[in-house]
Amino acid sequence: MKEEKPGFGKQLDPVRRFLLMVAGTISLGLGILGIPLPLLPTTPFLLLSAYCYARSSERFYYWLINHRIFGKHIRNYREHRGTTLRVKTWALILLWLSICFSAFFAVSELWIRILLFMIAAGVTIHITSLRTIHKE
Repeated sequence: MKEEKPGFGKQLDPVRRFLLMVAGTISLGLGILGIPLPLLPTTPFLLLSAYCYARSSERFYYWLINHRIFGKHIRNYREHRGTTLRVKTWALILLWLSICFSAFFAVSELWIRILLFMIAAGVTIHITSLRTIHKE
């Protein structure tokens, strides 16, 4: 797969470059929050951060894709369109534990419980449809 070279904002005016850096940082924060909160999708926010940083800051982009925790997930998704079985397994376990806890102990409305389980089912379908990478 051919790797595209990031633009790093050289052709952008300072305001757009700044806005992309802010968007990347907010997206990174949401991605980090998505680790313990199953309704926030971690990987899409990390990918959005990489996209924003690739167009605005070479330093932030390389920091993110080489980060010891986030980097391998971004690279796996970008290069292989998938993730490891370990990541899939833990994501599904945490997803269903959090959804069940929320549905049975934090929510009393039936329609909200149904909505939570529908969201969990959709996320499960997405995660299981990702290609499984057999390297760690």
